[in-house]
Amino acid sequence: MDSFTDERDLRLLDGDRYTFFVLKKIMGGECDLLLTDHERMIICHTCQPFPVWIWTADDAAEEEMEKVYQIAKENSLIDGKHSFNLKYGLAEYFIRRAAEDGLDMSVTMNMFAYDCPEPIEPKDSSDGYIYCCTDDDVEELTEFIDLFHREIGIDQKDRDGYRADAAEAIKSGNMFFWKNEEGKTVASCRFQPSGDTASINLVLTHPNHRRKYYAENLVYQVTRKVTEAGLIPMLYTNADYVASNACYEKIGYVLRGKLCTVGS
Repeated sequence: MDSFTDERDLRLLDGDRYTFFVLKKIMGGECDLLLTDHERMIICHTCQPFPVWIWTADDAAEEEMEKVYQIAKENSLIDGKHSFNLKYGLAEYFIRRAAEDGLDMSVTMNMFAYDCPEPIEPKDSSDGYIYCCTDDDVEELTEFIDLFHREIGIDQKDRDGYRADAAEAIKSGNMFFWKNEEGKTVASCRFQPSGDTASINLVLTHPNHRRKYYAENLVYQVTRKVTEAGLIPMLYTNADYVASNACYEKIGYVLRGKLCTVGS
């Protein structure tokens, strides 16, 4: 196993370009752990509290899954503190093997990966307008990021961590709010380019302003900005959030892949 990636690894991920979009992005940066055989498996972990990403070939045999499990164990990842983003076959194997080692592991999130070949204007309009965040919005964006992570319950940081994330998002020029007709911030959405794609994330409607189609209209507007820039919009969703997924599908998002998060 090597601790560097090259074109071979990028080719491996081309077949799972949507489900493993994040892995492709993070494995080129600083990571606590990066291992690959350039053919059948890639293991990548940035740092806590983020999950460990593991890519394996679709036809991975049980012997290969055991090898991946042992590598994770040898690197102190099978400890009840780390979570993993995996294909379902490997997830089932990890759960079974962890049980043999006396550790209770289960699927904590089912995820869908979507792309949007052609944005469709929402049938349900909402009052207000899209707004590009500026440096003056750091504290308000920090509040939204904090709320977003508390609601999804993963990748949580302290307040300073969220404030740093807010400043970085604003600096990118791709961080947006939706302001209602009273000028109040009611929803957030960001896009992050990588190669010929851009991930849509940080989609949140403030709890006091839901069911008014704010997020649907904001995501549509941000998606249009992505396509107008010549990029392919994509996003991950919690597969169990039926209403949210239906919202994305109404504005043109198409389901392309499935994976899950496993943890203790």
